[in-house]
Amino acid sequence: MASVSGPKLAWGVAARALEGQSEPGDRHVILPFGGGVLVAVVDGLGHGPEATTAAQAAVDVLERHACQPLVLLLNLCHKALHGLRGAVMSLASFDATRDILSWTGVGNVAGVLQHADPAARPHVELLVPRPGVLGVKLPTLATGIKDLAPGDTLILATDGIRSEFAQDLNPSGTPQSIADNLLAHHCKGNDDALVLVVRYLGRQDG
Repeated sequence: MASVSGPKLAWGVAARALEGQSEPGDRHVILPFGGGVLVAVVDGLGHGPEATTAAQAAVDVLERHACQPLVLLLNLCHKALHGLRGAVMSLASFDATRDILSWTGVGNVAGVLQHADPAARPHVELLVPRPGVLGVKLPTLATGIKDLAPGDTLILATDGIRSEFAQDLNPSGTPQSIADNLLAHHCKGNDDALVLVVRYLGRQDG
C-alpha cells in the first residue's frame, strides 16, 4: 500500500506473467497531477516482448499527458500504438476538488467501483469499456462520472483475471490484500494478469 499526492489514495497491485515469459505485457500507472490522480491499467495484446512494447508505449503517453481529459489520452495512445501490437486500456481520474471519479476504457480491462457505504445503491458499479483495440480500431468514446466518498474502492483488472472477481471483493481489506487475493483466486493462468486496487481516502490536507 502506498500514498500519492493530490487526492488521498491508498493502492495495491498484484501481477503475474504468463508462465515462460520473463516480463508481463500488462502495465499500471498511478500519476498525480494538480488536484487529481490518473490511474490506468494497460494490456498489450497477447503476451511476450511485443505485448510489453505496446503496453509501455501507451504508458509513456500517459506519463507525458496525465492531466489531459481521458478521451484525449485514449486518442493519443491510439496514435502512438499504430504499427505496434495494439493494446486495451481502462483508466480513471480522481478529482479531489469535487470528490468525483471519471472513467472510461477501450477493450476488455474490467473496472469496478465499490462504494464504502453499504447502503449506497448501487453498491458496486461496473465500467463498461467500448469494444476496440488502441492502435488498431478506436471506437466512439465517452467518459462516465461517479461521485466518490472516502473508502470507495476502484479495481481495474486485465482479462487474465476471471470476470467473476467482482463477486469476491472484501471491503474491509487493504488495497494490497484485495489485489493479492484476487490474483491468487481468479488468475486464469493462460495469460498475463494484473489487478490494480485504488482506495479513495478523501482530500489531501493543506
